[in-house]
Amino acid sequence: MTNQFNQSAKSSPKRLKQGICPFCGRDTALTFHHLIPKKMHRRTYFRKNFSKDELNRGIDICRPCHSGIHNCYDEMTLAKQFSSPQTLINDASLKKHFQWVAKQKIKQRH
Repeated sequence: MTNQFNQSAKSSPKRLKQGICPFCGRDTALTFHHLIPKKMHRRTYFRKNFSKDELNRGIDICRPCHSGIHNCYDEMTLAKQFSSPQTLINDASLKKHFQWVAKQKIKQRH
Protein backbone atom coordinates (compact mmCIF):
# COMPACT_ATOMS: atom_id res chain seq x y z
CA MET A 1 0.00 0.00 0.00
CA THR A 2 1.41 3.39 -0.95
CA ASN A 3 1.25 6.43 1.28
CA GLN A 4 -1.28 8.89 -0.17
CA PHE A 5 0.18 11.73 1.91
CA ASN A 6 3.30 13.48 0.69
CA GLN A 7 5.04 14.20 3.99
CA SER A 8 8.23 16.19 3.94
CA ALA A 9 10.22 18.89 5.59
CA LYS A 10 9.35 22.35 4.35
CA SER A 11 11.45 23.42 1.39
CA SER A 12 10.78 27.08 0.72
CA PRO A 13 8.51 29.38 2.74
CA LYS A 14 6.18 31.00 0.19
CA ARG A 15 6.38 28.52 -2.67
CA LEU A 16 2.95 27.23 -3.67
CA LYS A 17 2.89 23.88 -5.38
CA GLN A 18 0.24 22.61 -7.75
CA GLY A 19 -1.15 19.16 -7.06
CA ILE A 20 -3.87 16.99 -5.61
CA CYS A 21 -4.93 17.81 -2.07
CA PRO A 22 -4.88 14.53 -0.08
CA PHE A 23 -7.95 15.60 1.92
CA CYS A 24 -10.43 16.96 -0.63
CA GLY A 25 -8.95 15.39 -3.77
CA ARG A 26 -9.00 18.61 -5.81
CA ASP A 27 -6.16 19.52 -8.20
CA THR A 28 -5.19 23.01 -7.04
CA ALA A 29 -2.49 25.15 -5.45
CA LEU A 30 -1.18 23.57 -2.25
CA THR A 31 0.17 25.10 0.95
CA PHE A 32 2.44 23.48 3.53
CA HIS A 33 0.79 22.36 6.78
CA HIS A 34 3.16 21.62 9.68
CA LEU A 35 1.87 18.50 11.44
CA ILE A 36 3.18 20.02 14.69
CA PRO A 37 2.33 23.73 14.37
CA LYS A 38 5.33 26.08 14.38
CA LYS A 39 3.93 27.92 17.40
CA MET A 40 4.59 24.76 19.45
CA HIS A 41 8.20 24.26 18.30
CA ARG A 42 9.65 26.56 20.96
CA ARG A 43 7.92 24.83 23.86
CA THR A 44 10.12 22.62 26.03
CA TYR A 45 7.92 19.52 25.68
CA PHE A 46 8.19 19.53 21.90
CA ARG A 47 11.90 20.44 21.81
CA LYS A 48 12.70 17.54 24.17
CA ASN A 49 10.46 14.93 22.56
CA PHE A 50 10.85 15.65 18.84
CA SER A 51 13.83 16.12 16.56
CA LYS A 52 14.11 19.19 14.37
CA ASP A 53 13.16 17.04 11.36
CA GLU A 54 10.07 15.73 13.15
CA LEU A 55 9.00 19.26 14.11
CA ASN A 56 9.36 20.44 10.51
CA ARG A 57 7.46 17.52 9.00
CA GLY A 58 4.28 18.37 7.19
CA ILE A 59 2.05 17.86 4.18
CA ASP A 60 1.00 19.89 1.16
CA ILE A 61 -2.73 20.61 1.24
CA CYS A 62 -5.08 23.16 -0.35
CA ARG A 63 -5.83 26.46 1.38
CA PRO A 64 -9.51 25.70 2.22
CA CYS A 65 -8.58 22.37 3.88
CA HIS A 66 -5.65 24.06 5.66
CA SER A 67 -7.86 26.87 6.97
CA GLY A 68 -10.51 24.38 8.07
CA ILE A 69 -7.98 22.44 10.14
CA HIS A 70 -6.84 25.58 11.95
CA ASN A 71 -10.41 26.84 12.40
CA CYS A 72 -11.48 23.56 14.05
CA TYR A 73 -8.60 23.09 16.48
CA ASP A 74 -6.06 25.21 18.34
CA GLU A 75 -2.32 24.65 17.89
CA MET A 76 -1.85 22.61 21.09
CA THR A 77 -4.67 20.23 20.15
CA LEU A 78 -3.27 19.87 16.64
CA ALA A 79 0.23 19.19 17.99
CA LYS A 80 -0.81 16.61 20.58
CA GLN A 81 -3.78 14.87 18.91
CA PHE A 82 -3.48 15.49 15.17
CA SER A 83 0.23 15.21 14.36
CA SER A 84 -0.27 12.75 11.49
CA PRO A 85 -2.24 12.98 8.25
CA GLN A 86 -4.23 9.89 9.23
CA THR A 87 -5.49 11.42 12.48
CA LEU A 88 -6.60 14.51 10.55
CA ILE A 89 -8.47 12.54 7.88
CA ASN A 90 -10.16 10.29 10.47
CA ASP A 91 -11.59 13.16 12.53
CA ALA A 92 -15.36 13.45 12.02
CA SER A 93 -15.48 17.28 12.02
CA LEU A 94 -12.58 17.59 9.62
CA LYS A 95 -13.89 14.80 7.38
CA LYS A 96 -17.16 16.74 7.01
CA HIS A 97 -15.21 19.90 6.15
CA PHE A 98 -13.02 18.07 3.61
CA GLN A 99 -16.13 16.64 1.93
CA TRP A 100 -17.60 20.15 1.71
CA VAL A 101 -14.36 21.55 0.23
CA ALA A 102 -14.34 18.75 -2.38
CA LYS A 103 -17.60 20.16 -3.80
CA GLN A 104 -16.33 23.76 -4.09
CA LYS A 105 -15.13 25.34 -7.31
CA ILE A 106 -11.44 26.07 -7.48
CA LYS A 107 -10.63 29.77 -7.55
CA GLN A 108 -8.12 30.64 -10.25
CA ARG A 109 -5.22 32.89 -9.29
CA HIS A 110 -4.48 35.73 -11.70
